[in-house]
Amino acid sequence: MRSRWTILAVLFVARAAFAFQFESVAAVAPQLSQSLGASLADIGILIGVYFAPGVLLALPGGAIGRRYGDKATVLIGLVMMLAGEILMTASASWSMQIVGRLIAGTGGILLSVLMTKMVADWFTGREIATAMAIFVNSWPAGIAIALMLLPAIGATFGIYAVNLAVAGLILIGLGFFAFVYRAPDAPVSVEGERGGLTTKTIYAVIVAGSIWCLYNIGFAMIFSFGPSMLVERGWSSTAAGSTISIVLWLAVLSVPFGGLLADQTKRGDAVIITGCIAFALLALLLPRSDAVLPIVIALGIVCGLPAGAIISLSALVLEPKTRSIGMGLFYTVFYTGSPVGVAIGGKLSTSMGGASAALDFGAVVLLACPVILWLFRRIVAGRNRRVVPST
Repeated sequence: MRSRWTILAVLFVARAAFAFQFESVAAVAPQLSQSLGASLADIGILIGVYFAPGVLLALPGGAIGRRYGDKATVLIGLVMMLAGEILMTASASWSMQIVGRLIAGTGGILLSVLMTKMVADWFTGREIATAMAIFVNSWPAGIAIALMLLPAIGATFGIYAVNLAVAGLILIGLGFFAFVYRAPDAPVSVEGERGGLTTKTIYAVIVAGSIWCLYNIGFAMIFSFGPSMLVERGWSSTAAGSTISIVLWLAVLSVPFGGLLADQTKRGDAVIITGCIAFALLALLLPRSDAVLPIVIALGIVCGLPAGAIISLSALVLEPKTRSIGMGLFYTVFYTGSPVGVAIGGKLSTSMGGASAALDFGAVVLLACPVILWLFRRIVAGRNRRVVPST
């Protein structure tokens, strides 16, 4: 019998491969720009297009899994990730790079939508918060590994070897998932479910998804354009990638700590507001200070604090029966905004003459999160007044 923790480890590895592939472009952006003759704006598009399929797939992703089976659908997603990477390896043309990223991103979106459900299937009623925190951390872990390894591989062996390294990790995730993962013995059923999504609930979920989207855009500016910013300041690609990866490694600790802090203090909004403001100020300071390492460490400590409280906002308004479609809507907002945000960061970097402009843009969107959180609370308060019967 495979334990649920073994299953969680398999899901962790597969999702880390998803993050590793996503970050593979940003990690070697200077080398890739030279190889393809691409500007930072082009690189921003290549980074952001990976999430573009999520606009169409996030909402129906759960239905696809129900029809064909969660495991079969995720395996198809991993195969698509591998196929996209192979296409990018086989051709250096810009159009094939875009097509390869779109194919890979389509597979990655299937993983993103369905694997969260798989964790819930295995852990509902049993360490669900701990399991979700570990699962979420597969994303920064995969990105950190990419930032540490891929610049060195690219500098030593070239872009072709970078693509092969990405394909290799996807193959590992595919093998683990194919041969180790299994569905739980008995699916979790929920009785007494009622109702569909009300207008107020839809508004609340869209606003919550917007906060998650903006927070992740701010986060993406650090690991997508931070290495390029340091290279512009005279750092080597390897040193720049390794230094920025510290943010991701520390986020592996700060994400669960922030969730625990929000749960224990019952002050999730305060954690979101304080974390986003501190994150934004440090993002503004990073390209303007010579104390790079202390700022990077501080960024890693604070950047993950709001994550747990933000992603739990939608749970405040979604009932068990509406959770699947509600989370699909939540991720649709996220995947709609993320490619646009990263592309804007790249465009600003090109027009302003440096990657520091992307970090400034990230700070601005992070500062918008507390404002939108206020709007979310107003919507929830109005929704709750409507459902409470008058006496």
